[in-house]
Amino acid sequence: MDTVKLDDGLFRTTVPNGLVVLTEQLPGVRSAATGLYVRTASAHERREQMGISHLLEHMVFKGTERRSAKALALELEVRGGSLDAFTGRDYTSYQAHTLDADLPLAVEILTDLARRPLLRESDLEPERNVILEEINGVEDTPDDLVFELHAAALWPEHPYGYSILGSADTLAALSADDLRCLHATGYYRGNFVVAAAGNVNHDQLLTVLEREGWFEGKALEPARRPVTPTPAARGQARHETRDTAQTHIVFGTDIFPLRDPRRFALAILTNVFGGGMSSRLFQRVREELGLAYAIFAYKHFYQSAGQLGAYIGTQPATADAAADAIRAEYARIAREGLPPDELADGKQQLKGQVMLSLESPSARMGRLAGFVLHEDEYRPLDRMLAEIDAVTADEVAAVAAEYFAPERQTVVRLGPER
Repeated sequence: MDTVKLDDGLFRTTVPNGLVVLTEQLPGVRSAATGLYVRTASAHERREQMGISHLLEHMVFKGTERRSAKALALELEVRGGSLDAFTGRDYTSYQAHTLDADLPLAVEILTDLARRPLLRESDLEPERNVILEEINGVEDTPDDLVFELHAAALWPEHPYGYSILGSADTLAALSADDLRCLHATGYYRGNFVVAAAGNVNHDQLLTVLEREGWFEGKALEPARRPVTPTPAARGQARHETRDTAQTHIVFGTDIFPLRDPRRFALAILTNVFGGGMSSRLFQRVREELGLAYAIFAYKHFYQSAGQLGAYIGTQPATADAAADAIRAEYARIAREGLPPDELADGKQQLKGQVMLSLESPSARMGRLAGFVLHEDEYRPLDRMLAEIDAVTADEVAAVAAEYFAPERQTVVRLGPER
């Protein structure tokens, strides 16, 4: 095995079978956050199997070779810990946050979930119904649903536009054999990243992982490659009619993946544009015009692409005025970039967000895994802050002109007829 020290208290081991293990020792805490990240998720699905990765994530909690569903729920909770999982676009994650002394138990349970699930046919129908209720919850929550609709409009023929939850039709067609096939072909050791942060010892974690069979197999099992990117449907417009009290609108476009060096310029722009109460969208659309309660900008990075957008919920009668005001702010920032004072404030805001986001072991764990999952170079915090400081006005202007141009934005409305 190849182990390297990346920073003070931070180590990375690459196992011959392809597994990557990262830890970060955090002085002064008595907990450990541990995560298993597998590069099998919604981006790797065929449309007819949309939602299968999320269904598999649910089904592993129904029982494993060594633990019942109840034992999985109880063993860490009764010790004050927590167990969780989520399915994203590019990877699925299984995580535990426990007392430091319980890290070996957490690894055992996470290994059970990821490597030893039973996937019984008898458990499939009840869990399928649970996910149908999850889908119904999104359908009944328009400020969630509008983002699903926007992703589908932006990437109509690409998995980045598919619903992570799937649909009633695709779920009904999935069998336990389908889940076993996905597990066998996607949950292999070389496709995983293991990350832990807190009061953790790297050698101890390696010992527990070896005991749980993670180092078996000497041949390299290459990790699944990121999906092939595809051009997004830019500049489109869609209106989904619903009898709602508000009209929900999302503007958005595709962007570059996280490893792109322009990400800090984009993050600064997103904050200034709609990142909080001091942002342009909030001040103009909510404070000056009084057209909304909720308005914000957002960005999501994937392995092969990303999303940049803005959301507003407003009265149907004011939806056109709100949309016009947002377009005007898009045009302004695309045309002008940022003046020196806003650029300086934006840098300070982003640096503060980065530092505050790393106050918890779970956030540190996710940061460690992210460097590997996104094929990015590890950066110590001080270097990252220096890179933010180094962003120039010209770099910001170039990103603004390309990605904030109003004509590039695909717009989805959800609400009453216009």
